[in-house]
Amino acid sequence: MAPYFETAKSFADVPITDGGVDTATFLLASTDFVNMFDLLGGGVFAFVQNDLRSNLAGVRRRFGDSEGESFTLEKLAVHERETKGANDRHGTACLVRLLRGLWFTCEALRNMQADRNAELHLCFRRAFDLVLKPHVPYLLRPVITIAIRAVPHRHDFYSKIGQGASDEKLDGELTRWLDGLDTILDRMRAFLGDGGYGRM
Repeated sequence: MAPYFETAKSFADVPITDGGVDTATFLLASTDFVNMFDLLGGGVFAFVQNDLRSNLAGVRRRFGDSEGESFTLEKLAVHERETKGANDRHGTACLVRLLRGLWFTCEALRNMQADRNAELHLCFRRAFDLVLKPHVPYLLRPVITIAIRAVPHRHDFYSKIGQGASDEKLDGELTRWLDGLDTILDRMRAFLGDGGYGRM
């Protein structure tokens, strides 16, 4: 049986056109990415997964309500603004938070690949300081710090996510996933910020 990372939808395979990032494929890739962490067992990444899943559900609900007008992430945000006004844009708010959570996870895994001597909790701590810390209330920060300390050792991460594949093979596919995600994040960061939809 092929390892999960070989069969899951990769962000590298999400179509991007002049009209934007394909919503349906992005949601599938995001779901598969979040579910990958189930392989670690025991809810180790629950603090990340719960937030991502909650916001995925919000974006998916908005997409389901207006699929014909929301076939790209950009069109989803534009259509919600045009039909819901300024005070009821739950789908767009979920999209901003989802992208921020994916950015956090992407940054942590990039750190893991770049610094071969760093344990995973340090990689996630660096990513938290860069991406999430400005958006997290002061009283919640110690809770997240404790959760980050509970992530597995990097050896265990590679072993469980790789499911028998070599570290080199996992790294290669992970790089492809993260490169694809980076492309989406860069595009959406500019679109959301310039359009006044929210700040990742």
